[in-house]
Amino acid sequence: MLRFKNLGSGSAGNATLVQAQSGQSTTQVLIDCGLSMAQLSARLELIDLELSDVDALFITHEHSDHVGHARQFGLRTGKPIWCSQGTQLASQTIDWGLNSDQLCCARDGETIEVGELQLTPFTVPHDAREPLQVCMSDGNVKLGLVTDLGHASAHVLQSLRQCQALILEANHDQDMLRLSKYPSFLKSRISGPLGHLSNQASAHLLQSVMHDQLKTVVAAHLSEKNNTPELVGLAFGAVLNCPAHEVIIAHQDHGTDWWVVS
Repeated sequence: MLRFKNLGSGSAGNATLVQAQSGQSTTQVLIDCGLSMAQLSARLELIDLELSDVDALFITHEHSDHVGHARQFGLRTGKPIWCSQGTQLASQTIDWGLNSDQLCCARDGETIEVGELQLTPFTVPHDAREPLQVCMSDGNVKLGLVTDLGHASAHVLQSLRQCQALILEANHDQDMLRLSKYPSFLKSRISGPLGHLSNQASAHLLQSVMHDQLKTVVAAHLSEKNNTPELVGLAFGAVLNCPAHEVIIAHQDHGTDWWVVS
């Protein structure tokens, strides 16, 4: 069985727990570590888990809301941390004081085996050194996670084909961003081809990868100032053919419930 639970999503910190179970064996991988150790421990405790129960950490890129507390996680748990070479250089992970075999290099298209989980990273267009997003599988079903990208490249679309579940960025509403008090350079960065997906762009990506077996879609990485769950619900609901209030939203303060990929 493959299931996942977002622990928090947004500019204040991101983390998603993915769990694969086979018989008596359970594997748990954390995707990104933008939450403090206190926050992460508290949210894991709510589901009867501890930091030590996490088998590995995968970092998508070096922005602080994704990598901000990875060093503390590594030092406290001793568990392996996977990220691209570009992310290692940009985040200075080589100076974190980790064990030599603890920091592992992830590459586009090369599957990583962690217990019962297989992780396949893929490159995305985002304003980071070598950003990766990731698909995960237990050998039976596939979960795609893509939360920071400026546009849906052909490679992104190909990587997300045949997912049974998807965690997908819906960062901003175009009108809210345009009318916001953000400076012009920041508006351009967010809405640009290496920034973040708008609700409309995200819905278009979703439409492009929709198929009959895609059963669970979670909207993630919503801007606190330039988006609302209601607007995301309308955009995703039109693609998923469901009411806006039924669209699953990953929240900053509590993430999501557990969702089984089936």
